Amino acid sequence: MIRPKIPVNPLPTGLVAPLVHPTTGDITLGSTTTPACDCHHTPATPAKEPRVQLPAVRLTPAGLVAAVAGGAGLVLVVGAVLVSMLLAVAITGASVAVCAVVLRSLINGQNRR
Repeated sequence: MIRPKIPVNPLPTGLVAPLVHPTTGDITLGSTTTPACDCHHTPATPAKEPRVQLPAVRLTPAGLVAAVAGGAGLVLVVGAVLVSMLLAVAITGASVAVCAVVLRSLINGQNRR
């Protein structure tokens, strides 16, 4: 119940083979020896390329202050935008509520006459 069973995959031949194949070394397909190469060449040696060392990012004190100030400025700008959007939604909701109260009083005033 905790470990689901994987369904078997029916092949077009009508034989049913499981999705999980055995990983034991008992199964041999063909010969295990590789044929010798008839050509006479030297094995390729990988060329040793010099490793390129990327310079580490080093911040000076002035750069660190600039990064902190930029991050703080970004947080303030995003906060101001979010607060202004929330304020716009609140003002819209309040104005719709006032309009509903005015319309309700007008409709009730007509029924009394």
